[in-house]
Amino acid sequence: MPNTKHSHHEEAANHHEAAAKSHRNAHKEHTEGNDEKAATHAHEAEGHAEHARTNSKEAAKKHATKSATAKK
Repeated sequence: MPNTKHSHHEEAANHHEAAAKSHRNAHKEHTEGNDEKAATHAHEAEGHAEHARTNSKEAAKKHATKSATAKK
């Protein structure tokens, strides 16, 4: 069975990419005059960005813990 567990760094990168895609879609919809769809994509982008920030913080905590443990 393949390993489906992703590191926090990978998850952060995935959410960052998804946020960028949603942001581009929001801009496209806004340019085309579809403000309701643009707002939906903008909201999705915010959610992905928040998940990316959370995963980055978790990765930093995990790294700090590993570094502290290794120095003992």
